[in-house]
Amino acid sequence: MKTTDFDYFLPEELIAQTPMEPRDHSRLMVVHRATGTLEHKHFYDIIDYLNPGDALVINETKVIPARLLGVKEDTGVPVEVLLLRRENATDWEALVRPGRRLKPGAVCSFGDGALKCEILGNVEDTGGRMVRFRYEGVFEELLDTLGQMPLPPYIHEQLQDRNRYQTVYAKAEGSAAAPTAGLHFTPELLEKIRQKGVTVVPVLLHVGLGTFRPVKEEDVDAHKMHSEFYQVTKEAADTLNGIRAAGGRLICVGTTSVRTIETVADDDGIIHPGSGDTAIFIKPGVKIKAVDALITNFHLPQSTLLMLVSTFMGREQALAAYNTAVEEKYRFFSFGDAMFIE
Repeated sequence: MKTTDFDYFLPEELIAQTPMEPRDHSRLMVVHRATGTLEHKHFYDIIDYLNPGDALVINETKVIPARLLGVKEDTGVPVEVLLLRRENATDWEALVRPGRRLKPGAVCSFGDGALKCEILGNVEDTGGRMVRFRYEGVFEELLDTLGQMPLPPYIHEQLQDRNRYQTVYAKAEGSAAAPTAGLHFTPELLEKIRQKGVTVVPVLLHVGLGTFRPVKEEDVDAHKMHSEFYQVTKEAADTLNGIRAAGGRLICVGTTSVRTIETVADDDGIIHPGSGDTAIFIKPGVKIKAVDALITNFHLPQSTLLMLVSTFMGREQALAAYNTAVEEKYRFFSFGDAMFIE
């Protein structure tokens, strides 16, 4: 299986630069896998495709303002530090620019010295660096003041309201990117879904920037996935197992929820509570053990996310749906439109 097998042509003007207002007025492509038919709806119509007794699995991670702009302390050269993953109270894995000037021992300063970090060394697997912060006070408060939202590189517009890069149910801080399928939900829509008899079940996966990295290997099987922290509580596992046993569907909001559930599900589809790091790679040929349906955005060509979608519906059907989305001028990527694969 080649990476180029998951390519498609996307005109640049279809890459959404700003979020839809209201959130649930984005478009929705409904894909009926059994028949191959497509429907073109709006996201608020999603409720018509959810049944009483189903579970809607959401990822309640919250994006941190992980992009820090400052200077190299000894030279004043502008620097950027993008936080990826917290190791402990002071140390983070991060991407740094300019990489060649930020050797181990270099110190970066932010907010006139209110926050500083020292470059410790390289992280071989990701191309990142380990950095150690020095500060007085509460780190999260400093980050909230000095940091910017880490928007994907294909978004060139400034985000006026940083909450528009958060889901309305975001709770647990730790992501470097939003679980973007969840951006379409409003509190009102979620309440209507609950009133219909659908159980909304939260899980957690902190999204890393590896989500946006292209697959560089020619052979898909040679690609190494980034590792991300996940958590599924006993309450969530028990609820989901009860719903499956009663004949309800597990409908995941976003690829991150799928990766979380499939990490903790056994071969019989039983979901076990747990937490830790997952580097699960869901690609065609991998068995989907517990998830029945997926709400997702339209993803980058040759990406692991498109490969995950192709696992649900087959590569040819997935690419046909994407080509239809291009023809119909759907909006793509993080702030774009949605797809429901049932």
